[in-house]
Amino acid sequence: MKTSDIPSKNRCELLAPAGSLEKLRTVIHYGADAVYLGGREFSLRAHATNFSREELREAVAFAHARQVRVYVTVNIFAHNRDLAGVADYLQWLAGIGADGVIISDPGVLRLAKQAAPELAVHLSTQANVTNGQSALFWQEQGVAQLNLARELTLAEIREIRQNCAAGIEVFVHGALCISYSGRCQLSLYLTGRDANQGDCAHPCRYAYRLQEEKRPGQFFPVEEDERGTYIFNSKDLCLINRLPELVSAGVDAIKIEGRMKGIYYAGAIVRIYRAALDHVEQALAAAPGEPLTMPPLFMEEIMKLGTRGYTENFLDGPPTARDMCYTGAVVDQTYVPAGIVLEAGPRPLVEVRNRIRPGEQLEYMEQGLRNSPFTVTAVTTEDGRPLPQADSGSRVRLTTEPVLAAWQPYGLLRRVQAKADSH
Repeated sequence: MKTSDIPSKNRCELLAPAGSLEKLRTVIHYGADAVYLGGREFSLRAHATNFSREELREAVAFAHARQVRVYVTVNIFAHNRDLAGVADYLQWLAGIGADGVIISDPGVLRLAKQAAPELAVHLSTQANVTNGQSALFWQEQGVAQLNLARELTLAEIREIRQNCAAGIEVFVHGALCISYSGRCQLSLYLTGRDANQGDCAHPCRYAYRLQEEKRPGQFFPVEEDERGTYIFNSKDLCLINRLPELVSAGVDAIKIEGRMKGIYYAGAIVRIYRAALDHVEQALAAAPGEPLTMPPLFMEEIMKLGTRGYTENFLDGPPTARDMCYTGAVVDQTYVPAGIVLEAGPRPLVEVRNRIRPGEQLEYMEQGLRNSPFTVTAVTTEDGRPLPQADSGSRVRLTTEPVLAAWQPYGLLRRVQAKADSH
């Protein structure tokens, strides 16, 4: 399918991270309208899997066959040495049918307009658009969609929307940088790894202790608990309960962070936001202008995933101490991934992510928010040999009770996390 065959956006777009082909297939299965991903060149996620050129071509073809748009990140802050090859790369992306590129550097934008004028240009949050004049400036440069800085209130987003014709995109879920919309020098200073070249060491998640220079090795008690002080460690962003206001404000796209997250997280979060966005749009169409409160089901599903806790960040004003996570880097998950469906059928072929044994109870995560529980009654190899256990990474066929009719390729299986589990 050609890009021109994909319907134009007539509703708020759900934009999902795709750190690999596998994640791309899963987030599309669970309802992404568009995906963003990085090639191995000029992208700000050096430690993500990232896509080879052949994989990029395959990703675009797979997405377009399902009427999903693909935006490719070309968002490094470029030095002169980084610009060699950018023009050719942009032309190549246009040639494979990419729907747009995400940039943060004005120099890369200039090259894009010269080398591949047919490519839509989207602005990264790292360009730090925090006001209407900045939005108009980038619009005048030919940028089609602006990912606003994360440090904006809902009132500021509304005002920018009212005075700007370009598309407006807002992050609604995922990890937050402690630095201004991701522009951070802390990693470079502490580790030599430059976040603005795609090599962040995430020092905002480190535990810190205070030491006086004349007392080496003597640490002073400034920690909140025995684990240390997480002075830069923000809770994760979650705006699921604010979607009605964002949609009503005219936001064109909601974006989920997480190209470096696992496939279970990416698929599960996209699934929730797809269902939530559909609910909002249907409710607002049925009763325009009426206040809308999100049902608790959506947040209940989100709470099944491992996070650092949740914050609405700047949406109502500057964050406070309550928006920081002082107890460590992660919060315990209540569910863990078990497998990914590769082939549907009465005995689905599954790629195992955490060991699966006969007798276990698992859930199949259908599209929408329906979860179908089942018991594994038998595990076999692809050629039918029975197994006492399927280990992570293996491909097996499952016999289940009940037999589910809902199996689909790229769907996810999960189990309740046992207290003693170490996954």
